[in-house]
Amino acid sequence: MRALDIKLFRDLLRLWAQALAIALVVGGGVATLLLAVGSYRSLDETRTAYYERYRFADVFATVRRAPKALLGRIAEIPGVASVDARIAQFALLETPGLTAPATGVVISLPEVGEPKLNRLYMRAGRTPDPSRDDEVVVNETFAEAHRFTLGSSFAATLNGRRRDLTIVGIALSPEYIYAVGPGDIMPDGHRFGVIWMSERALASAYDLEDAFSSVSLKLLPGTSEREVMMRLDSLLDRYGGHAAYGRKDQTSHAWLDHELDMLNNMSRTLPPIFLLVSAFLVNLTLSRLVSLEREQIGLLKALGYRNAGIVLHYLKFVGVITAVGIVIGSLIGTWLGSYVTGVFADFFRFPFLLFTKAPDLYVAAAGLSAFAAAIGALRGLREVVNLAPAVAMQPPAPPVFRRTLPLSLSAAGLVSQPMRMMLRNVAHHPVRSFLTAFGMSLATAILIVSLFTEGTMEQLVDVTYFLADRQDATVSFFEKRPREVAFQIARLPGVLNAEPNREVQVRIRNGHVERRIILRARPRGAELNRIIDADLRPVVLPESGLAISDMLAKILKVRVGDTVEVDLLDSERRTVSLPVAALVEDYLGMRGMMDEEALARLLREAPMANGVSVSLDKNRRDEFYAAVKAMPAVSSLALQTASLATFRDAVALLVTTMSSIYTGLAAVIAFGVVYNNARVSLSERARELASLRVLGFTRGEVLGILLFELALLTLIAQPPGWALGYGLAWIMKTNLAGELMRVRLVVDPAIYVFASAIVITAAVLSALIVRRRVNRLDLVAVLKTRD
Repeated sequence: MRALDIKLFRDLLRLWAQALAIALVVGGGVATLLLAVGSYRSLDETRTAYYERYRFADVFATVRRAPKALLGRIAEIPGVASVDARIAQFALLETPGLTAPATGVVISLPEVGEPKLNRLYMRAGRTPDPSRDDEVVVNETFAEAHRFTLGSSFAATLNGRRRDLTIVGIALSPEYIYAVGPGDIMPDGHRFGVIWMSERALASAYDLEDAFSSVSLKLLPGTSEREVMMRLDSLLDRYGGHAAYGRKDQTSHAWLDHELDMLNNMSRTLPPIFLLVSAFLVNLTLSRLVSLEREQIGLLKALGYRNAGIVLHYLKFVGVITAVGIVIGSLIGTWLGSYVTGVFADFFRFPFLLFTKAPDLYVAAAGLSAFAAAIGALRGLREVVNLAPAVAMQPPAPPVFRRTLPLSLSAAGLVSQPMRMMLRNVAHHPVRSFLTAFGMSLATAILIVSLFTEGTMEQLVDVTYFLADRQDATVSFFEKRPREVAFQIARLPGVLNAEPNREVQVRIRNGHVERRIILRARPRGAELNRIIDADLRPVVLPESGLAISDMLAKILKVRVGDTVEVDLLDSERRTVSLPVAALVEDYLGMRGMMDEEALARLLREAPMANGVSVSLDKNRRDEFYAAVKAMPAVSSLALQTASLATFRDAVALLVTTMSSIYTGLAAVIAFGVVYNNARVSLSERARELASLRVLGFTRGEVLGILLFELALLTLIAQPPGWALGYGLAWIMKTNLAGELMRVRLVVDPAIYVFASAIVITAAVLSALIVRRRVNRLDLVAVLKTRD
């Protein structure tokens, strides 16, 4: 073994604790990269495979009642590869143990064979017997929530008639990976179910023999989706068709896309921060190590070792630490990735979902970590090259001390001598003190970035569920009805207040940028469904013009006073120009809002309603639910308390899980930064501290000088750490904002306190370790080190 390799081995043994701390920081960067990118890839590749195998459609449309004879003309649209028509209707469901009705979408299955598109993956059982009107297949989420098994039964109101249904199969569908019901944000198996039954039974129930109410298209590669949708709309228009939409507007696909975008953006935001910290730590440690070993470096050069050999020696030192970190990070990242993928598998419904252990991902993570470590080592290696042997073998020149304050302002009587020594040391090494404090600030900042999501989610809940949408329930109808239906609902038992809602689908456009959104109308002075501005104050809708989400305004690049084009997609199809009258704050989806009377004038109809929002007497909810079940016009009932509970469960499952993982990794990095600083400071000042012990200073006083400095730098680092953390959280929030969900940056003061508490705890643990080393200080050996 070469002499330098023996030295390397001994250095690693001597500095094993510091090396391990750096390796853990490097491992944290590798783990975050594998976790974020691996989870993203797993979801994306699984979704792609699932869509292909089960023929997920490209274009969707609904219609009131269209004859099957029309399918031939739809198939002749240029670019259409396959057409699948079916019956799909909403229905109220009665399930054992629940007094409130659930909502279901009932979809027909062909009498023979499988559907051409959107095929089912059978988890258990079989498809319904066409001769049995009561047999159904249900989606897995609904079955698990109600503990349904094969043979279980429940009731459904189909076209006003109550039917008892028996479960003969449990299935998954690419169309309902994210199965969310009307008015809900998160999947809730208790409140929403997908039911498949034979076409004959469903056609009989809804009087749709030889007709369909939903059609899906598969397109040939390279086909213009927009062109196909325009031709499809023209064919379905006379039969009461609603405007066709593509995958990006399909609910399940859109939410899955949003989740993938979040993971992708997270993989671009957090891992670079972790790698930056690891590079900084390598830089700090190696530079100080080179400074401590300057005499050894000079001796090696005097003995004939070339710069390249000595540089290679320190590169090996960094390389071994980095390699250990990569191995640790790969193991932890793989385990965390598998765990997180399992969490996603419980939330989204795939036939299979496994963590992708792609070799290229591990190679990329290792390469980036090695690159970050190499960048961090550059300054130390440059010092090695520039160190002349004759200069290096001499002790460094003692620092020049000058009086900072006039003698009249001396602090000699205010602070103890050890404290003055500590302050003098900090003041005379400003660069070193700055870098140490900066490292601790980064540790605090990373913790804040990992923790801020909880506060933002609570703010989202507060605005969405308590300031804006304050209703207890929303009753929706199959067809639009005169707004006076609100009076009918208001007379139901337990209803305290009722407000009508009108929703129409529109396509809003500015130049070449357009989005398909829901345009909602509310009565002036509505108290249950309020619109909130950026200052969280209720907004009174203008008598004319359009209020749109702030996010939508940014996408369309419009401001208040600009005019946008709006394609009306319900009933009468035409395009109108509307002024943007106000921008409103919302965090979920993108909406347009209009005054109820203004929308009615725009649609050239009397004021109508698709639904009614109600507030309820808590003691009479069961009476209200029973009354709603008896109303054949009702298609669904959304409950605000159930929606909030589901949202909180989902946040606890996804956001809290990810936040906890990143907080744990950030805590490891915080300890690595603080401990390395403490250990390097001890190494640098060992001779000085030993001298003080020989001069009569007690162990406590000597230890105090070192630890006071650590405590001072730790405390100084906190305010910049808070500012850095807020800035990084803003970048994270901005990158994670999507069209379906976004949040306002809210960093609760408790987050700053908690992040600082973790860093201070790491400093205390480091101090305890350093204390043991100070107590074991070999005075003679240390004093002879530079003789």
